[in-house]
Amino acid sequence: MTEHQLSLSPFYAGWDVYQQHLVAAIAPLSPEQLALRASPHNWSVGMIVTHMVACRAWWFHMRMGEGSADLASLELWDLGVCEGGVDPIHSAAELVAGLERTWQMIQNALAHLTPADLEHVFPYPDEAVLVRHAKLVEPALQPFAQLWLDATHVAHLAEGDRPPARSRQWMIWHVLEHDIHHGGELSSILGAHGLAAVDLD
Repeated sequence: MTEHQLSLSPFYAGWDVYQQHLVAAIAPLSPEQLALRASPHNWSVGMIVTHMVACRAWWFHMRMGEGSADLASLELWDLGVCEGGVDPIHSAAELVAGLERTWQMIQNALAHLTPADLEHVFPYPDEAVLVRHAKLVEPALQPFAQLWLDATHVAHLAEGDRPPARSRQWMIWHVLEHDIHHGGELSSILGAHGLAAVDLD
């Protein structure tokens, strides 16, 4: 079997188990538990999971074109978190649904992509694309969408160029490391409050 026939799924085996552990840790949490933080200036459990879901949708759906059109609303689901430090107060059920929808997208992508596909490089989206996607966010996030667009525009002007193009290999690894990084953060917060952490057994 050549690299053009072999899917990426075997190389990322174990990510699916980690996904199950994330869901198991988040599903039983009450609104009060989702609001827990490591300190007053850090993000809450709910904010972190919102950010994890958005990161998956941004890189796999927006940047790589994976998944169905209904995932577009999740690409910038964390705008309030990142731009305003606002807790969106999603329920555990909503967060789990976000994790499951984005995981299905990732799983399907890994199943049809091959090692040869990892070399493909995606340029950073131009401003018109970013504006179009910003308009897809839910109404409550629209004010933060404009803040994000303004900050992105200013950053590009300061740098004199757009952010670098990224390969598919870089993007997949980035989402995986992002899951692991924030999963550890969740475990630290939950464990400190006597709650079940993300199980790694």
